[in-house]
Amino acid sequence: MERKHNPNLTENAKELRRNMTKEEKHLWYVFFKNYLVRFLRQKVIDDYIADFYCHKAKLVIELDGSQYYSKDGLLKDKIRTERIEKTQFDRFKNSKRRNKS
Repeated sequence: MERKHNPNLTENAKELRRNMTKEEKHLWYVFFKNYLVRFLRQKVIDDYIADFYCHKAKLVIELDGSQYYSKDGLLKDKIRTERIEKTQFDRFKNSKRRNKS
């Protein structure tokens, strides 16, 4: 499947890069910024903005906020995961990690 990019989200992605959450900053500056494989932050994929993206690893990493835990948020999250996975990328959410602890 061809990856799409919604240009209407580009400015929003730039704003999110300038105003990362504490958790995003920590992951970016401690790990991803100088990692051997290139990661991008706040990457527009389809109609979504992924927190972290690695083309070479075909990986999207999401740091879930509280908006994901409402009934509506869970449905949107499910749709988001399905659409990102259709681009042949895996989506890893920090809630998956928390649940395994």
